[in-house]
Amino acid sequence: PAGGIVIAIGPEGGWSPRDRDQLAAAGFQGLQLGQRILRTETAGLAAIAALQARLGDLG
Repeated sequence: PAGGIVIAIGPEGGWSPRDRDQLAAAGFQGLQLGQRILRTETAGLAAIAALQARLGDLG
């Protein structure tokens, strides 16, 4: 995408309602990587891999 992509990784306990409202107001779209709760450091890698697979640029 021309404008770039920003990924916000939440805490393992989830976003608070206030956090969700602020992210939505900033134009973020919600996405879950499944039912499992990933560690914060793992979620970032999983999100990037899923994004690359979706965009078709994994090589």
